[in-house]
Amino acid sequence: MNIRYLKLPLVVIALLLAPNLQAAEDAASLDELLKMIKTAKVNESQEHAARETRFKNARSERAAQLKQARGLKAEEEARSEQLEKQYAENELKVAALQEQLQNRLGSLTEMFGHLTSAAGDTRATLNSSVVSSQYPGRAAFLDDLIAKMGSNTKLPTLAEIEHLWYEINHEMIESGKVVKFPATVIKADGERVQQEVVRIGAFNLLSNGDYLAFNPETGAVSELVRQPDRKYTRAAAELQAATEGFTQVGIDPTGPSGGSLLAAKINSPTTIERWHQGGLIGYFISFVGLCALVLALWRFVILTGISRRVSNQLKSDAVCLDNPLGRILRVGEEHSGMDAESLELKLHEQALKERPSIESGLNLLKIIAMVAPLLGLLGTVTGMINTFQAITLFGAGDPQVMAGGISAALVTTVLGLCVAIPTVLLHTLVNGKAQRVLHILEEQSAGIVAEKAEG
Repeated sequence: MNIRYLKLPLVVIALLLAPNLQAAEDAASLDELLKMIKTAKVNESQEHAARETRFKNARSERAAQLKQARGLKAEEEARSEQLEKQYAENELKVAALQEQLQNRLGSLTEMFGHLTSAAGDTRATLNSSVVSSQYPGRAAFLDDLIAKMGSNTKLPTLAEIEHLWYEINHEMIESGKVVKFPATVIKADGERVQQEVVRIGAFNLLSNGDYLAFNPETGAVSELVRQPDRKYTRAAAELQAATEGFTQVGIDPTGPSGGSLLAAKINSPTTIERWHQGGLIGYFISFVGLCALVLALWRFVILTGISRRVSNQLKSDAVCLDNPLGRILRVGEEHSGMDAESLELKLHEQALKERPSIESGLNLLKIIAMVAPLLGLLGTVTGMINTFQAITLFGAGDPQVMAGGISAALVTTVLGLCVAIPTVLLHTLVNGKAQRVLHILEEQSAGIVAEKAEG
């Protein structure tokens, strides 16, 4: 019983000394365990004392650092006050010096303003000019010159001002020259080729009959993907081959300002490209117009022949059956014994038989003239629907794209009118010939009946 109560305190002590459980397990007896516990207690007391010593030392160091930081703060505050005082004094000195500088510059201030404006305009002109393709880097010094003229501490030198004057006159002189110089040209397929380039003043660059474009940002000279009409490229080739005299060549008058006219001209679709923009409806309108033209020419040739034969019949006393009038006269001769009313009916019947062959195709021409504009309107409405659908999907951020879609939609209207107007004129011409023949037939029939009635 006593042994059981003795074990309980030992278990508690062992739990309190958890870090030394492994040592407790190694103890052979209770006496050894007590010795180990005593040794561990002594070691812990020594470690606590060492930790306390280190803490006190660290606290002393922190106190010294705090004292040093407070001293440094006081020194910096005093230095800050001194610098603020010195800054205020310097501001007064700078203001006085600036006033003195303005007084001494006098009229030079106004001159520097004009020079700055001229330098800025010259820099923009030189950067965008095609002359820079032959003389690259001309505007590099202008950035430094403009910075100096806008600075309060630097002044431009006389040499820099004279350089500006030289570049202005150089650009003016070069804009009136037609010169040749070697340059690297980027072809339409991306290939870089070293070849001779002709510069027409500050307007255009030409090479081997092709018009070139100058990129001010990269300084590259590239061949235009689309060239102007053949007559312009042929003239450009003649200019490059010429050695003296005058050669007519097409130039872009907006070249010095970016060449917008040439770009707009070459980007405008050709007649064939506009015809293809009409799409399926445009092709159908063109087919209908071609059919109307063929039909009108065919009927014109036939009616011309009939009219000629009818005119010959009018001049001849013999009846010929190769024309409508001859066949009507033959009917009059065959039924000459009838009374006037019966003879009139026979002649009218023969005239009705001749009318379809004379008026053949005229109604079809009239229908084509009426339907062609309607087909054009159908194509325009369809194209506008597609354009507005594209605007709904992608927005109307680019007015040029929207205008291009509307322009393509109106192509079918133009095609419809181009078919309808000539068709109306052709119908009028052919119908006039047909009505002339019919009028002669009616006139001769009435004459035969009148003679019969008088007899």
